[in-house]
Amino acid sequence: MNALSKVSVIVPVYNVENYLAKCLNSLVNQTLQNIEIIVVNDGSTDDSQRIIDEFSAQFPSKIKAFTKENGGLSDARNFGIDRASGDYLGFVDSDDYVSETMFEEMLNLAEKCSAEMVICNIQKVDEHGKVTQKLTQIPNMPEEIDLRSHFSVFSDLSYFACNKLFKKELFKDKRFKKGVHYEDIQLIPQLLLKCTVLAQTQNFHYQYFERTDSISKTHNEKGLDILKAVEEVELAFATSKYSDKNEELKNFQILEGIYTFLAYLAFVKSDEVFYKMSGQLSYFIEKRGIKLKDILFYSRFGKNYILSLPLKKKIFYLLFFSGQKKLIRKLM
Repeated sequence: MNALSKVSVIVPVYNVENYLAKCLNSLVNQTLQNIEIIVVNDGSTDDSQRIIDEFSAQFPSKIKAFTKENGGLSDARNFGIDRASGDYLGFVDSDDYVSETMFEEMLNLAEKCSAEMVICNIQKVDEHGKVTQKLTQIPNMPEEIDLRSHFSVFSDLSYFACNKLFKKELFKDKRFKKGVHYEDIQLIPQLLLKCTVLAQTQNFHYQYFERTDSISKTHNEKGLDILKAVEEVELAFATSKYSDKNEELKNFQILEGIYTFLAYLAFVKSDEVFYKMSGQLSYFIEKRGIKLKDILFYSRFGKNYILSLPLKKKIFYLLFFSGQKKLIRKLM
């Protein structure tokens, strides 16, 4: 392995005093030695800075700490990207943590396969560290994935930023969009379109902590950012080297633009917002000429998607597609 390859891990921090030490511990104890941990305090008002100071004092060769005015997750990540000196970039949210071999294994895979992006599996964990859900990212695919012959992954992938290692060059003219929700769906597919080879490990390196007080629990019109994110990806797709792969684009529109959006819509409490967002989704589907049979027969990883879902979700989606929106509101 090229000993000079370095990984920069960017950790945006905002009011996470209860979780930050566990996150930073998992990073300073990585088996990969050639690592810089860029900690960006995005205007925290709690005790987060004290914890950052303690880690910086203890691990001065690994931790590069910065403070800035609050600008949101995308802004903090972009701030970190601009200051990263590594050949590869990783992102870890400050309330999550990772296994100690994550970045060593992913860097080895990147170099072995000449991959521009490496992906690992995710586990959802509760506050006791107990695994509540295992999220396998790309089952039934080899360790090295040539996108020219396996482009189906474009519409199958979950577009989290945090379980991936990126070649830094992918960010040359790309950044996370500020002031939006679902910034990962907006950017990560655009980075994938610049790749030729992906690599993956089936190890569950990334530990995603599902907080009960998370911002993602409030469901409102911000969910429309999902549809806007898909639109931006469509623009990048049209000028990419994969622009002829229409089937995969349609499947991406179905998974992210329809199913991800509906999963969000299911938790919208206000009737007015629910109907407004439903109308936007109907327009999205109609404008792209997506047929109901395309949606119902959409397969992910070779399995019919809607049939693989829990019963409650299945019922919600089928009622929605059959126009029973009033009945859905009654049941909710």
